[in-house]
Amino acid sequence: MPKRIQSIRGMHDILPAQTPAWQQLEATMRNVVTGYGYQEIRLPVVEFTELFARSIGEVTDIVEKEMYSFEDRNGDSLALRPEGTAGCVRAGIEHGLLHNQQQRLWYSGPMFRHERPQRGRYRQFYQVGVETFGIEGADIDAELILMSARLWRRLGLSNLRLEINTLGSIHARKVYRERLIDYLLAHEDQLDEDTKRRLHSNPMRVLDSKNPEIQAIIARAPSLLDALDPEPAAHFAQLKVLLDHAGIEYRVNPRLVRGLDYYTRTVFEWVSDELGAQSAVCAGGRYDGLVEQLGGRPTPAAGFAIGLERTLDLIEAHKGTPQPVAPQVYLAMIGQPAACAGQALAERLRDEVSDLSMLVNCAGGSLKAQLKRADRSGAEIALILGEDELAKDAITIKYLRKEWDQKTIVQAALAPFLKTALATPDGHQ
Repeated sequence: MPKRIQSIRGMHDILPAQTPAWQQLEATMRNVVTGYGYQEIRLPVVEFTELFARSIGEVTDIVEKEMYSFEDRNGDSLALRPEGTAGCVRAGIEHGLLHNQQQRLWYSGPMFRHERPQRGRYRQFYQVGVETFGIEGADIDAELILMSARLWRRLGLSNLRLEINTLGSIHARKVYRERLIDYLLAHEDQLDEDTKRRLHSNPMRVLDSKNPEIQAIIARAPSLLDALDPEPAAHFAQLKVLLDHAGIEYRVNPRLVRGLDYYTRTVFEWVSDELGAQSAVCAGGRYDGLVEQLGGRPTPAAGFAIGLERTLDLIEAHKGTPQPVAPQVYLAMIGQPAACAGQALAERLRDEVSDLSMLVNCAGGSLKAQLKRADRSGAEIALILGEDELAKDAITIKYLRKEWDQKTIVQAALAPFLKTALATPDGHQ
């Protein structure tokens, strides 16, 4: 027997029993973002590697270690997208969506990073991303946070904590960068190898280190908040005013820097203590320089991304897993003439009864066997079509979840019957 081929480590199948939870989450997210006037954009999974090297930053774990990049047959270096913002900006520039315009966009789909799989961190993972362009004030930062807060309420999640920070201006970060390097060099003998590697190339990423052995050093590091220029400081102050007026609780975390180099000014995360090491469920902020960095004209921009697997973990912990969606009706057919007539009848019913979910028995079987299949399917009603029903142009109705007597009606009355029965709470007529 040939060896079985299994899925790649960290890339999981989403099975039929799991998809109802995904569908409910995706539908809720879609309703929330469209309720704020955001429009969907669908982006390629594969982009030129240069797009991510220029946007995310070459001296980042994503580009250095985690990105799935490869050379295609034309010799071009391509990559599976590790995140969605860069591709959205590329599309906006390419199709003329950004210059002198305001855009509110959203997208969803798989992202890819080659890292050690663990709970909440996979090699293929799913995100919903929201991006805004052409809006400079703190009001759009607040809108993004309010939108995400509304989503948590819709999902029934009250166990998330909002952390915010500002990364200030490029000038302020340069000044702060030198202060931070001086501070870290004074403690170099206590730093791990990864921190030493980042010390001169990307020292602010040290603040995001999860290594518990250097947390005390990080806690005593200089704060960027003490080095802010007036305009970014005022922007951050206005964001806090807007959140206070909206009743959104938050914590200012001066060590929150995000893992992508393109962020400027506002950054934020929604985190949970119930997810272990991978605590961030939603993360975002401003990236005002990214459009210009990728070849467009200067354009203010902000957005966030939500990890769907982590959100589902929280939902399951608090609300359980939704039951798989069962068909409403199961059509059982006895004999070859009934099987031929039944397929045509099923098509007519699907035309006449909107949103009807019906399973049609295939591969024959006795009536007893077919009714067992109907019961296992979870359907509420079984329709039985046999020789007697064919002769009378009728159909027999059997209730599978209720102790009600079965009955036979003419086929012409079946569509109206199903419309009423499926719309009635107890399903009885």
